[in-house]
Amino acid sequence: MNKKKITVSILGPNSLYGLKPHGQEAVETMLSHWKNQIAPVLSDKPDLIVVPEACDRFPSHSLAERKAYYDVRGNQVRDFFCDMAKNNHCYIAYSAARKMEDGTYRNSTQLVDRDGKIAGIYNKNHLVPDETTRGGILCGKDAPVFQTDFGRVALAICFDLNFDELLEKYAQQRPDLIIFSSMYHGGLMQNYWAYHCRSYFIGAIAGDECTVINPVGEKIARSTNYFNRLTTTINLDFKVVHLDENWGKLQAAKNKYGQGVTMFDPGHVGAVLLTSEMPDKTIDEIIREFKIETWDEYYVRSMKHRHTPGNMEN
Repeated sequence: MNKKKITVSILGPNSLYGLKPHGQEAVETMLSHWKNQIAPVLSDKPDLIVVPEACDRFPSHSLAERKAYYDVRGNQVRDFFCDMAKNNHCYIAYSAARKMEDGTYRNSTQLVDRDGKIAGIYNKNHLVPDETTRGGILCGKDAPVFQTDFGRVALAICFDLNFDELLEKYAQQRPDLIIFSSMYHGGLMQNYWAYHCRSYFIGAIAGDECTVINPVGEKIARSTNYFNRLTTTINLDFKVVHLDENWGKLQAAKNKYGQGVTMFDPGHVGAVLLTSEMPDKTIDEIIREFKIETWDEYYVRSMKHRHTPGNMEN
């Protein structure tokens, strides 16, 4: 599949507060809940569905009850999402606690592919301390970026959004898309992560606003107080471009291709999002044709200029 437009559905229902089922009854309650939550977006034929952090947890459970439920649950909810992905030919980001063979846990997002297989697993790097001291969840150590048929995907969970260590690992890898499953929103950090990584940011937040942030840090879609879900289409054939020395080149591209090239200007940051809307011409081809310098290339050149002998004060 050519890396172009994809349809993304983001779900942000509240956790099932007030319910306290046990054993297999709890599993069946959760499966019914997510079947009902996903059903409204399937008619949009999404390429990707994202759910919040700890999506199959019952908040009313005590810690002991929660762990007993997880033992019964096993992989039943994960397998439900795998079947859903396969039957609807889409990817699903399933975020939940995962018990390991040694009895410890991870707070994980599992990326399920269109065939219902696990394409990658991310373990939350930065835990709230109680997750470890009380819950037995260990911090993840890796920041993988996974290849999908529409682009390269990074994953983050909740408290992760506060830490530059993880952000810089992803910024170096430049994923096309960051999937964020969470119990908290993160506010301006969502926009900063998108801009700093030059990536689309998909935020699935339980009981709060779900968002799509574009790679120049602008919110382009969100859920509302009426609907805890959203579906939108994004074009992953893009580059972030600094305006300096590119003004004429950008206008030349627009003059030649018209609506085949879009330029989104967020204002005030000196950078724009350049996107190819043409099925037969990629943004990389347009960049080469007009010798447009990307923001990353301009940054490297500017840093090299600063450190060139004779360009810095003694």
